[in-house]
Amino acid sequence: MPRAITAFSNPLVKQARGLRDKKNRRREGLFLAEGLRILTEAREAGVLPQLLFYSDAAHPLLHRLIDETEAQGGEAIETSADILHKISGKENPQTVLGIYRAFDTSLRQIDRNAAPLWIVAQALRDPGNIGTILRTGDAAGAGGLILVDECADPFSVEAVRASMGALFTQRIAAAPWAEFLGWLRDGEGELVGTSLETDIDYQQPTYRKPAFILVGNEQAGLPADYAAACDVVVKIPMLGRADSLNAAVAAAVMAYEVVNQFRRRGL
Repeated sequence: MPRAITAFSNPLVKQARGLRDKKNRRREGLFLAEGLRILTEAREAGVLPQLLFYSDAAHPLLHRLIDETEAQGGEAIETSADILHKISGKENPQTVLGIYRAFDTSLRQIDRNAAPLWIVAQALRDPGNIGTILRTGDAAGAGGLILVDECADPFSVEAVRASMGALFTQRIAAAPWAEFLGWLRDGEGELVGTSLETDIDYQQPTYRKPAFILVGNEQAGLPADYAAACDVVVKIPMLGRADSLNAAVAAAVMAYEVVNQFRRRGL
């Protein structure tokens, strides 16, 4: 049976609010997700929150979420919109928030043959880009996202929100470049780099499964030595005045080119 919390000083409210901070997320191994749509995507992917805060239980999907959370040993907590605002930090908070256990982000939990396509991002700083790439990966049938070097936290509130629930459907791994490259070369996989420092158009190569699309940092792009380690490096032509695409947009263009090639070839 859900319990009620009305005090801002409640330890669970303080814990939930603290998860907006990266150091608290890492220390506790927990992260925060907001909104009935995202939490429902998580439930449908088989992931339920440890704690569920809500202020309006009118929606039938929320009733199901409450029931399944409690059935799996989690706790549902009815609270006020003001407390949800304190937790989320948003002026107009969602009516439901969940606290989840952070996922294993080691490379060993990635099965490269589980999907024809994977996205690899190097030193991305914008959590919104990470969330958008996760959403793109889900839409394009990718297996997940591998974060190389120091990237923004995929479990930040901003990244989780931008993923629109894809955080729960995509595998996520994080590793230094040398570790990732060693892991990749220990099995099958074509590494496809993206850069403006090449003459190969992105539609020119015939891509192979599993394809690993590598996009670089938003400002600096892909380092030259990283590009040199790729099986092929391609560029998306810039036909207007812009000199480059947003990293998440570039990942989406590449993902759909690879997927459409596979579809045309019946792979």
